[in-house]
Amino acid sequence: MSGHRVAFDSLLTALAPAVWGSTYLVTTEFLPPDRPLLAAAVRALPAGLVLLAITRVLPSGVWWWRSLVLGTLNIGVFLYLLFVAAYLLPGGIAALVMSVQPVVVLLLGAALLGTRIRLVHVLACLLGAAGVGLLVVGPEAALNPLGIAAGLAAAASMATGMVLTKRWGRPKGVGVLAMTGWQLTAGGLLLAPAALLVEGLPAHVTGTNLAGFAYLGIVGALISYALWFRGLERLPALAVSFLSFASPLAATVLGFAVLGEVLTPIQLLGALSAVAAVVLVQVTAIPPAPTAPAAPEREPERADAGLTPVTVSGEARHAAGGR
Repeated sequence: MSGHRVAFDSLLTALAPAVWGSTYLVTTEFLPPDRPLLAAAVRALPAGLVLLAITRVLPSGVWWWRSLVLGTLNIGVFLYLLFVAAYLLPGGIAALVMSVQPVVVLLLGAALLGTRIRLVHVLACLLGAAGVGLLVVGPEAALNPLGIAAGLAAAASMATGMVLTKRWGRPKGVGVLAMTGWQLTAGGLLLAPAALLVEGLPAHVTGTNLAGFAYLGIVGALISYALWFRGLERLPALAVSFLSFASPLAATVLGFAVLGEVLTPIQLLGALSAVAAVVLVQVTAIPPAPTAPAAPEREPERADAGLTPVTVSGEARHAAGGR
């Protein structure tokens, strides 16, 4: 894989966590309050059903239970805990807590994928976490213990799902959209009954609520998860996990642009540190260029090289006296 290809795939994949960074703003400003299960179900299930209708491909064999496992980890559990953290924590703090995801991927990748833990990856984890910390933590930061626990569990859930997705791959002949639909549908079917039993439907749904649900379902699930799983297939799992730092970056930029928050020099330094960590890991994901094979040694030219041999006909030898 060339460096240009890695850069393109990385930028395209980074769009997914950048979109997910808007989840915190959309949750607090557009959705009905205190309904994380409903928000997660509405985000996942319609998008999954749309992809199933488009692709018309269902799992077979072991992929029934694998899709259920991946859908539970990547979608069901992750989205529910993400919305719990979004309701209980400021967006930046929730993103900071979830920045432990690359560390979990690093450890699980070594255990399940056989990837080697390199010093550069450990340094990138520290650099990225420090950058996110500088980016989002301020003196007014509210640290709700339940929200922090939900954020950590969400990061661990998705990290496990990423590594298993990388380990199991994709069934032959099945596209990324179909497999994304399997996972979104499985996670949504897990969330929908729980939402109805535990939270119920809101008594009143506004146009703002519907706009928020539509955005999260179409952009935040259908499109972004397809890009995410495409990138996970083409790039190392650790490299993809570091792209999740785009989430707190997007959350901070949206806070500045929409909510009128002020960016301090410390936050800008944190943003640069997080970006540096991402670039560092993406660069190490580029395999070294293959060395050109050595040219074969040429035989030394003879003195008569290039001369055309002369064939003497029988008639000529007879004319010359048989010599």
